Amino acid sequence: MPSDLVLKTMNCVHRGLLTLSFGKVGWKAGGMPVLELTTVGRKSGERRSCMLTSPLQRGDTLVIVASRGGDDHHPAWFLNLQANPEVEVALGGKAKRPYTARVATEAERAEMWPQVTATYKNYAGYQSKTSREIPLVLLEPK
Repeated sequence: MPSDLVLKTMNCVHRGLLTLSFGKVGWKAGGMPVLELTTVGRKSGERRSCMLTSPLQRGDTLVIVASRGGDDHHPAWFLNLQANPEVEVALGGKAKRPYTARVATEAERAEMWPQVTATYKNYAGYQSKTSREIPLVLLEPK
């Protein structure tokens, strides 16, 4: 499983790519749109941001996967949005906009998970590595 250091390094490299390309490269990864998610730290109260992919979109709603590479622990950003679902999302190099995050219901996940894993098989691999059910998060614009 990726360590916190590896995940933070990947985020820094991704941001560096966006900066060096003046935002022209880095908004797609593995065929998926990349977004910058900003949450409020559940303990610190500070704004935290990370780069994530969205394997599924439903109209203006973005779906993200709290996989953490198949780790047995939820990613920090997921815990943060559980504590405070009011988030900001930057997509495609555009300015951040307010969104509300929520975990997909059981019925929504049952419908969407097969769609996600049919196209992006790595998510099925992540699920096979952990006993926790990997949540799908819906980001809905305000």
